[in-house]
Amino acid sequence: MASKVVLITGASRGIGLACNRWLAGRGYIVFGTSRYPDQHPDSLFPLLELDVTNEESVHACVEHVIRIQGRIDVLVNNAGISLSGAIEDASPEDIRQILETNLIGVHRMVQAVLPHMRKQGSGLIINMSSLAGLVGVPYLGIYATSKHALEGYTESLRYEVRDFGVKVVLIEPGDIHTSITGALPANRNAAYDGVREQAESIHHTNVKNGPPPEKVARVLGKIIESRNPRLRYTVTRGTETLLPIARRLLPHWIVERFIREAYKL
Repeated sequence: MASKVVLITGASRGIGLACNRWLAGRGYIVFGTSRYPDQHPDSLFPLLELDVTNEESVHACVEHVIRIQGRIDVLVNNAGISLSGAIEDASPEDIRQILETNLIGVHRMVQAVLPHMRKQGSGLIINMSSLAGLVGVPYLGIYATSKHALEGYTESLRYEVRDFGVKVVLIEPGDIHTSITGALPANRNAAYDGVREQAESIHHTNVKNGPPPEKVARVLGKIIESRNPRLRYTVTRGTETLLPIARRLLPHWIVERFIREAYKL
């Protein structure tokens, strides 16, 4: 296990950084990435330059790892961005930017790495989703859209590549204490003033009080060490723990009521 080669996108901060440190500290050969590695000169490990929205950057990064190690055993698609605000606030360009990173960027990485994993006859692809991939979240609607799409993408991919010896897994964190912040749309519709800011404040408080990203890193480690990992792994605490179960077993109106109360809507 300790000799596995792991490539993690978006590893300069937050969950990606915690995962990189956790695995490197346990002897894995870990390659972290960042769009701007020069901005992190104090990093405890080298960061490869990677922009998942750029085809040439993706292939250059993957080929660099293959050239050095000859293989990639685990791909962790962690790079992602968010967008705060009402869905009506978002322009088509805002939506394109979110999907370009959170969905199409994942696809670029998968397309670049899968040929090598098929050749090896083994591999593990872990896509970082969110509880927002299971339920809609008010005033994070475009982010939730991207994660819902990632859920369907990952589940379908899992069926398709199993016969090649490649396993595909989703991690669905709840509110994790990281520095991630949602970008703001250029236009903010006055019709949502007050309620929107209240929901955003609640979300920021939940993130601030959430568990540390090392909790996600520990789950990632268990997945990599598992012989037969399941499709979904949630990382939650408190009342969030009940949400995935409620989503599967309870009528939608109960889940909706829970979310409305949580955001004081």
